[in-house]
Amino acid sequence: MARGEVWPLSVAPMMERTDRHFRYFMRLITRRTLLYSEMITTGALLHGDRRKLLGFDPAERPLALQLGGSDPRELAECARIAEAWGYDEVNLNVGCPSPRVREGAFGACLMAEPEVVARCVEAMRRATLLPVTVKHRLGIDDRDRYRDLTSFLTVVAQAGADRFIVHARKAWLSGLSPKENRTVPPLRYHWVWCLKSDFPQLRLEVNGGIVTLAQAHEQLLRVDGVMIGRASYENPYLFALADRWFYADESRPPTRREVVLGMLPYSERLLAAGGKLIWVSRHLLTLFNGQVGAKAWRRHLSENAYRPGAGPEVILAALERVPASVLDAPPQFDSAVTVA
Repeated sequence: MARGEVWPLSVAPMMERTDRHFRYFMRLITRRTLLYSEMITTGALLHGDRRKLLGFDPAERPLALQLGGSDPRELAECARIAEAWGYDEVNLNVGCPSPRVREGAFGACLMAEPEVVARCVEAMRRATLLPVTVKHRLGIDDRDRYRDLTSFLTVVAQAGADRFIVHARKAWLSGLSPKENRTVPPLRYHWVWCLKSDFPQLRLEVNGGIVTLAQAHEQLLRVDGVMIGRASYENPYLFALADRWFYADESRPPTRREVVLGMLPYSERLLAAGGKLIWVSRHLLTLFNGQVGAKAWRRHLSENAYRPGAGPEVILAALERVPASVLDAPPQFDSAVTVA
């Protein structure tokens, strides 16, 4: 992809969620939305099993690789690797508040060291033709004034970052868990809007608390892009109209039945390669959330997909527990769900 290209809608990188199986599943729902890998640390990528960490089906593109690290040389090498493997973007994580991440001297704690982030971005840009982007918070701990945020952005922007994805909450590195940091600090969308006003030359994307396409569409009146995180996992069918509304793609959106049937050949290939059905089925659990039959669908998959020898027939049997009126219903544009 061309450096600096903007996708108006993306699915956030989420640990233990946005693996290759979930991404393939999402591609059956939306063909155009930018997808992200889970965060991969530079150490793991440089010294680990790259095929396991980086492998993906070509159907998953456009696809961004999110990296965790703070050493410019290591990040530069990882950016080169990302390009060689066929990724469309490389993203630097400057937003994760996890204690383990902080101990590794990367993630949200880097917001206190914008010069370090700038050196990392500069090194990555020299190493690859891919877009180099940064995902960060509004601030951390007591370093949470708007002028602290603009100072961070100014320094990193000068290093040439192609896009900034701003989680519209600050992070408490002490006192809140990673889960609490996703919900407890208040959302401040107006800060992101002000950033776009103060830095009109930068490409800015907002993340945090957005659960419908209507909300995303509203945000695009003020910023360049929208990233949706937890809602994409709790309600993946939310994205069935994404291509039409955000990419002017007039193709008929898939029904839920078509999405499930599309996962059967993928599951068969995975099993033939030595994989397990549970690797796929765990990502399918929420496809019917908010619909009649959702509980029966989840129960059958949960009780049977883990069993030795479980195959695609388990998914088909679960499908029979959902009414045809739900399976073949067209998607709704403003479709938030409440997950019990």
